[in-house]
Formats: sequence, structure tokens, C-alpha cells
Amino acid sequence: MSEVKIFAGSNSHSLAEKIAKNYGKRLGEMTMSRFSDGELSPSFDESIRGCTVFLIQSTTPPSDNLLELCLMIDAAKRASAYKVCAVIPYYGYARQDRKDRPRVSIAAKLIANMLTSAGADRIMTCDLHAGQIQGFFDIPLDHLNGSAIFVPYLSSLKLPNMIFAAPDVGGVARARGYAKHFEVEMVVCDKHRKRANEIASMQVIGDVEGKDVILVDDLVDTAGTLCKAAQILTDKGATTVRAITTHGVLSGKAYENIESSVLEELVITDTINLKNPSSKIRVLTVADLFAKAIHAVTGHTSISSLFI
Repeated sequence: MSEVKIFAGSNSHSLAEKIAKNYGKRLGEMTMSRFSDGELSPSFDESIRGCTVFLIQSTTPPSDNLLELCLMIDAAKRASAYKVCAVIPYYGYARQDRKDRPRVSIAAKLIANMLTSAGADRIMTCDLHAGQIQGFFDIPLDHLNGSAIFVPYLSSLKLPNMIFAAPDVGGVARARGYAKHFEVEMVVCDKHRKRANEIASMQVIGDVEGKDVILVDDLVDTAGTLCKAAQILTDKGATTVRAITTHGVLSGKAYENIESSVLEELVITDTINLKNPSSKIRVLTVADLFAKAIHAVTGHTSISSLFI
């Protein structure tokens, strides 16, 4: 069995340290140099010959984070690593997974090709925007689920009249999974967009009168959808509204929108670094989830026990 070594990209260093600690290893030493024009140049500061290497990096914008990961993979392969696994807690560009209008890129597939071409032997990620993105890869992909983090937290709240809500039709399957686990009902917020990040209209399908609503989504970007859904649910008689989303992208006026919203709290994970603290944002860690997945992969055992 080859030695396991874990390294961090510059965008996920804090999370990588926690994953390595939970796994029982120290984080590997590497240097990410930059030329004066901004070109990246990664180098490993210890031997990885014959090792199974896990490279941890979320590919949030700017695109340097994605390129950095590809360069790390290439450097590991050229340093004679036995296997290279790209651990991507947040897989960026996943929202561009199909041609929803003429003459656009399918970026999620392009990124999959880039990672494979760079030399990745395996991908590990969490809560892809669409599950079918797994099919874009011709190498093994471990798709972890944020429910393992959120279910224990929601159970601890002991909400008397819990109900789950999908903020859009695309999130119905995700919300239904939680509703089935807790044996409660669910509703759907049906939205219509004018363009990306701009909602034209929204309506609630289902009854939320007197309920403690949990909005479920894979990511929160500008928080426009979540905040509008929370307001409409409150207007429809909901007692409280919370939101759980795995990836806190939080761009644009997200923090302002969340602070001024009727949301009790927004619960996210640390797949992406939280830029600014907020009284309404609670961060749960995925470190133990990924550490257990790495143990399973290196020990050639099933990861099914990590799913709720």
C-alpha cells in the first residue's frame, strides 16, 4: 500500500489542514511561486515518488484557483506520484452544465476534460450543482453529500413543525431527500428568471402556514433567490425560515441581502472560505467527511456509510 500524502492549494489551505488533521497526517509541504507577470509555478518540497497524493483545492473564481490545481496535478505526476486524487470541495463552473441557450460553452464538461488531461486519477467532490456532471468524467469520482453535515445539525434544533422547501424546481430532489429522512412534508418555490442572478417572479407551491421552513440548496451566490423565497414563505405564514446550502459562494450583495432578509440563519459549510463574518451565517466543517472518504479510498472500502 503506497504512502498517503495530502497537500493544499492556496484557496483551501485552512480546510486542508483540518482534513489532514482528521485523517491523522500532517499537511504536506509545497511552494506556490509566482513570476512577476502572475504566472504560477507549484513545487513539492518533499518526495512524493510512489505516493498516493491528495490535492485539496476548491475552484472558486478567479480562474487562477483552477489553473493552480491543474498545475499541482501535473507537478505531482511528473514527480512520479503513484496516484493523484484532486479533492475539490467546491467544483466551480458546475452551473454551466448544459446548453440552455444557443452558442454557449458547457463549462462543467470543459473543466472535467482539463482535470483529466492534467493527469488526475480520481476526483473527490461534494454536492455538485447537478449530479449528472459525474458522467462528464472518465475517471472515478467520489460525490459526497452535505446531508451528512446538515442532518445532525437540523436534528439538534428540535424544530416543532419542520418542513422543507426547494428554492426552485431544480432543487426538488434535494429537498425531497431531507423531507423523506425527517418524515415531514415539503414545498416548492417556483421561480422565473429574466437572466442569471435576476429573478422575475416566484410563487410557493404548498402550505407553510405555522411551519418552521428549511430551504435547501447546493450553493448560495448573491442570495437573491434564498432571500426572496424566505420573504414569500414568511408572507405565506411560515413561523421561521432557515436555509442550508453546502457552498457559500456569497458574491455581489450577498452579505447585505442576507443581513436584511427575514432568514433566521443561513447554514453553510467551509468548502469555500467565508470572506466576511455575519451574525446570520453559521459555518459547519466538511473536514471529517472528506477525511473519512480519503480513508475509505485509500483502504479500498465503501464510502456508502458516509451518506444519510
